[in-house]
Amino acid sequence: MRCALVIPSWVPGDIFPSKTAGSQINYWQPLGTLYVASNLLKAGHDVRFFNGAFMAHEAILNEIKKFEPGFVGIYSTAFGWQKAQETAINIKRIDKNIFTCIGGPYPIAVQEYCLSSGGESVDAVVTGEGELTVVEMLDRLKMGKSLKDVQGVIYRENNRIIKNPPRPLITNLDALVFPNRELLGEVNRYIPPPAMYKRKPVAVIMTSRGCNRKCIFCFQMDQERQSGIRYRSIKNVLDEIELCLKQGFREIKFIDDTFAEDYDRAMQLAIKMQERRLDFTWFASACVDQVDEALLKAFKDAGCWAILFGAESGVQKNLNAIRKGTTLEQIRKAVRIAKDVGIKVQTSYMFGIPGETFEEGLKTIDFACELNPDMASFHAITPFPGTYLYDNYEKYGTISDELTDFTYQGAAFVPYTMTREEVIKLRRIAFKKFYSRPCFLLKKLFELKNLNDLKLALRSIKSLFWIWVKKDLFKVRRQSTT
Repeated sequence: MRCALVIPSWVPGDIFPSKTAGSQINYWQPLGTLYVASNLLKAGHDVRFFNGAFMAHEAILNEIKKFEPGFVGIYSTAFGWQKAQETAINIKRIDKNIFTCIGGPYPIAVQEYCLSSGGESVDAVVTGEGELTVVEMLDRLKMGKSLKDVQGVIYRENNRIIKNPPRPLITNLDALVFPNRELLGEVNRYIPPPAMYKRKPVAVIMTSRGCNRKCIFCFQMDQERQSGIRYRSIKNVLDEIELCLKQGFREIKFIDDTFAEDYDRAMQLAIKMQERRLDFTWFASACVDQVDEALLKAFKDAGCWAILFGAESGVQKNLNAIRKGTTLEQIRKAVRIAKDVGIKVQTSYMFGIPGETFEEGLKTIDFACELNPDMASFHAITPFPGTYLYDNYEKYGTISDELTDFTYQGAAFVPYTMTREEVIKLRRIAFKKFYSRPCFLLKKLFELKNLNDLKLALRSIKSLFWIWVKKDLFKVRRQSTT
């Protein structure tokens, strides 16, 4: 069957302020969609991928017309749900017989709501990992059979919405086909945010799935049955890295939720990278209580040039409130060790934590400056649908009824201890104070080595200029709350 996989059209202005998008914009490889594509191809289907990050809405529809698929899978986040709906509606106008299916974090969280709100334009929703589910769906559709008993699917049949049992989580991740990156087209378009990569092109790899932590802002696909982290074998990961290198990729971004949760596995993975003498640089995220000098030294020797630590707050009370499970001293220690072994450090922070005050937000900014990482990001806490905070927001604050606010840039949630204006103001103060420090600017000046570094510096200076002069830069339109 001809299958089209679609990410609806979007532009940077949907997420970032136009004045700072140049230093914030990023285009990640859509790993989940590529996994689904690979398994469909293995099953013998003809697959096309249309990415709305680089294609206008009308261009996607024109390609759908030419391809004449029998099945279209549409990816949706919370903030992108409206565009996913619009895409499905317009695909049905092309041919009402095209079977449209929605997947992604938002449909997984709200499930049958996507069918009830999407109207006749949406035929089914995949409610979990889609690799096996979509292949089984298409087998049924090809034979003209009902989707009855296909696990992990909610579908429409005879004007009724039918919810099938969930599909068990995939335990043997090694059995999955590697993501088909050939569908991406020009791979140099897919890059992390500026200053978060060293070499191009950059491939994205996930070596495990799941997380055993309980952060209130983090979405876990199957909270009730989540059995911890599922790991790929080290050999399987290394084989995918080697395939990426053969395809021309020169850097890897590991996007595991907890890359170093299994200390011994992380150490062995780094050692095996060295033993295979693989020529690539890489970037990963880790929790501050998972690393020590020996592990970070092994990472460095294996080609790791940067690491992200989710610091989140400079106030222990607020770390406890989000159930981070870390301490300020652990954050300080991890940052210090990473610097000592020669790894660049990025730390992330959030404002609007339940119970947080404006004054505590200022303390977080001071903490970020004290740590003095190479990069820092400052967001508004975002309770995506399916998270503990989203399900229990009334205990802690108010929440926007506009899904377009559900990005790390918008103030979708406001604690009772702050106002929306204060959350936004803290973000502006944070960027101004952290990136305007003379010691930081001088350090970046001495790090300029080539034309690309200079271009990045100029974009960053432009963003910093607008942060200083445009007081309403991060302002979001006031939304009603539910």
